[in-house]
Amino acid sequence: MASAKTDIFTQEDQDLAAIAKVLSHPARIAILKILAAQNACICGEIVEILPLAQSTVSQHLKELKNAGLIKGTIDGPKSCYCINREAFENLHGVFDSLFTSLKTENATNCC
Repeated sequence: MASAKTDIFTQEDQDLAAIAKVLSHPARIAILKILAAQNACICGEIVEILPLAQSTVSQHLKELKNAGLIKGTIDGPKSCYCINREAFENLHGVFDSLFTSLKTENATNCC
């Protein structure tokens, strides 16, 4: 049986890559900034702020929610979202650890 190429990487590296992929779209970054600035659950305002169709915003919100970066509730036609602070604290630590491990003392000897 063939194994997936991702099997050769640690679960931590796979998880980090998955989160980086979610964060790789500028609309998702903009949505996170909007949610962080509000510091509360917001509903339809995201569509009013961004120059994107409601369906596009909904898709980006879905990706962010599936990744655990935001929390949301759906009450009929109304959906409210906010930043998942716990997830961001964890993510901060993971990225900090990655960047710390990538630092080298002999960086000046590199091309």
